[in-house]
Amino acid sequence: MDTENMKTELLISTCDLTDTIDINSGPKYLSHSEKITFTWNNINVFVKEGSKSKRRFLDFNGPRSTPSDEGKQILKNVNGIARPGELLAIMGSSGAGKTTLMNVLTSQFSSNMIISGFCCANGVPFDSHTLRSKLAYIQQEDIFIGTLTVKEHLVFQALLRMDKHITYSERMQRVEEVVRELGLTKCENTKIGIQGRIKGISGGEMKRLAFASEVITNPSIMFCDEPTSGLDSFMALNIVQSLRELAQFGKTIICTIHQPSSELYTMFDKILLVAEGRVAFLGTRKEAETFFASLDAPCPSNYNPADYFLELLAITPGREEYCRQVVYMICDKFAESHFGEKLALETAVVEEEEDKFAYVSSVKPKSVRYKASWCTQLRVLLWRTWLSDIRDPLSIRAKVFQTLITELIIILIFYGQSLTKDGVMNITGAIYLLLINLALQNLVNAGNAFCERLPIFMREYTNGMYRADVYFLSKNVTDLPIYIIMPVVVICICYYLIGFNPDVSNFFIAIGITILVVNTSVSFGYLISCLCDSVDMVISVEISVIIPLTLFAGYLINIDAIPKYLRWLSYVSWLRYGFEGLMVNQWSGINYINCTGTAACPSNGMAVLNSYHLHEENLVLDVILIVVLLCLYRLLAYFALLAKSSTFK
Repeated sequence: MDTENMKTELLISTCDLTDTIDINSGPKYLSHSEKITFTWNNINVFVKEGSKSKRRFLDFNGPRSTPSDEGKQILKNVNGIARPGELLAIMGSSGAGKTTLMNVLTSQFSSNMIISGFCCANGVPFDSHTLRSKLAYIQQEDIFIGTLTVKEHLVFQALLRMDKHITYSERMQRVEEVVRELGLTKCENTKIGIQGRIKGISGGEMKRLAFASEVITNPSIMFCDEPTSGLDSFMALNIVQSLRELAQFGKTIICTIHQPSSELYTMFDKILLVAEGRVAFLGTRKEAETFFASLDAPCPSNYNPADYFLELLAITPGREEYCRQVVYMICDKFAESHFGEKLALETAVVEEEEDKFAYVSSVKPKSVRYKASWCTQLRVLLWRTWLSDIRDPLSIRAKVFQTLITELIIILIFYGQSLTKDGVMNITGAIYLLLINLALQNLVNAGNAFCERLPIFMREYTNGMYRADVYFLSKNVTDLPIYIIMPVVVICICYYLIGFNPDVSNFFIAIGITILVVNTSVSFGYLISCLCDSVDMVISVEISVIIPLTLFAGYLINIDAIPKYLRWLSYVSWLRYGFEGLMVNQWSGINYINCTGTAACPSNGMAVLNSYHLHEENLVLDVILIVVLLCLYRLLAYFALLAKSSTFK
């Protein structure tokens, strides 16, 4: 009998499924038990498409708006239960709502969702932060810093996620235990890897590493989103076997799974079938076969039950209305069956205690309790960031090569200038080109600093591993050496070869101004990086700001000649102050320029400065303003990162 015939028979079936119900004893409070029975009751989710309004929450027992008022309804009165020692698989066809359900249960929902319902731990409702230390979420996409080894990554997790009272030796012992339990011993000293750049561990090892990152805190509840996605059948079986072993330790494990093989299917203790945002079944594999057989739709022999159930609940193109009627009938029959009634009672919330607890989608608290102190967070992040940077030689070499090649070309063009009319023009041009190239190259390099690793920061910050200010400071500190060394090296090479002012004091002033200009460019690059969500967006913004920055620096057009309605742009351009500072440093004190037989030639350095409308007395002010802009842009970058972090806190 094919699936379509099964659906037809189901649609006309009127089976009466009733039975007695056995309910567990009264609720146990979370603080008294490490083993947690996780339940969710009457979860409803509406999505307002295109809406960016602030998240709202429906009253659990209050009046409800219709779907047309609230938007498209994704989940409809969904109940469920997962017990310690059990591996629960959430299955459903595409668009059934299983991913939305997982996101709601793990508080990963977006701001345009309207959510109602309760989640309970051992019968007690809680908000999304109550179980932070007891809950782990392994997302479908594995995100790691590829230059770290497997063990280094787990050490980082142990230092920031384990309780403060645990000693360092105990943390390292826990790392060793997790490595051994999840079969990562052979690759513990292997780099995780970066696709296309650094060869690393295999896909199965990476998935197990994702489990290890969460298991290291010994959570009571684990959520896994498509843990077998992208793996071959052998590695998928290995991953599910690892989950089953973790469940045997008394953990409550819930995972979404897409069309598991028959061998994988037999490894799940219970299955939750979701269709059209409703619960079609929840129970053991044997109970599932009994339930569908009672609807005159038994699973054929020698047929994968998972494939059969998904086909039965799928919405076939061209037969949408008919398939939905079948799905609604199955969901209704389950709700009326003794399986559904038992589930409703097991997940019910005691009405008289409702007011004492927060809703599942309650507003998150303003502060997050971190496991590690501020100093520990900074120390560990500095260690990881430094390791990551020095193990990525391609990035460092690219920065050095790009800078030195450009400066070498400038040296070859402007080598050995003298104080003549042509020399004045060439020296001034060399100052401008050196300044612009150093500034813009480092602005572009800094533009990738935060948005490139934004997914990692989002995940770790959401998990309460470290504060946003610690992350920002650690990146600043580890980047600082190269942004000081590079301008020093460039000026040391170029200064006397081109023929700048030979006085030693002028040489060191030029180095100081260049370092300030470069680091102000880095600050502005950080600001762009923290404001943007992708590298492509960063590039677009950088291209847009490069033209006004170079135009209003004071070389291509005199500052006084800029139209008044655009002159304000020059005030926020550190290149303007840097160019003026370097020009004053170069030409102040130059009392003679060889202009023999040459018309329109400046006779001294002061005349050169006057021709560009630059002022000798502004040198100190220029330095002060560069420092002000350096601090201002870096502070704005931090606030931009802080504002971005608050959206997924």
